[in-house]
Amino acid sequence: MIYVSLFAEFFKIGLFSFGGGYATIPFLYHLSEVYNWYSIQELTQMTAIAAITPGPVGINVATYAGLKTAGIIGSIVATISEMFPSFILVILLSKLLKKYNENFYVKSLLSSLKPISCALLASVSYELLLGEINNLKGIILLTILILLSWKGKKEPIFYMLISGSIGVIICLFN
Repeated sequence: MIYVSLFAEFFKIGLFSFGGGYATIPFLYHLSEVYNWYSIQELTQMTAIAAITPGPVGINVATYAGLKTAGIIGSIVATISEMFPSFILVILLSKLLKKYNENFYVKSLLSSLKPISCALLASVSYELLLGEINNLKGIILLTILILLSWKGKKEPIFYMLISGSIGVIICLFN
């Protein structure tokens, strides 16, 4: 019965928590009050651990909460059930886009999303750059990689691997 409850609750969290992993925290707080699966202090610890581990915070918290509540199987159930609504939505949207990809309104919507996405990425990049403005080595590396990407035309992963390797080397010798 605990697995059914885990599935239902984390499915709802996956369905209704818009805005990223931290948007799941009010839902998780509610779960701690209703089910007593974990305490508020444990929720704080789960959130902290989820924030420093690789992967999406919401999924990491679901995995940890499921583990705390019902062991390994509970973590699997909570993780899958939180991802399931997004999985369904992506499948439905891809089928709709495939069906209506020649529709004028769909084309207009998608073409207007491209500059918006670029603006959001530029805004985040600007904020990140401001945080690193005193990091001369990082700025030089960024400039070189931008120039190489314009000249080289290789896959982005190539430049990510190069920058990561150089970053590790720089850290080792500092």
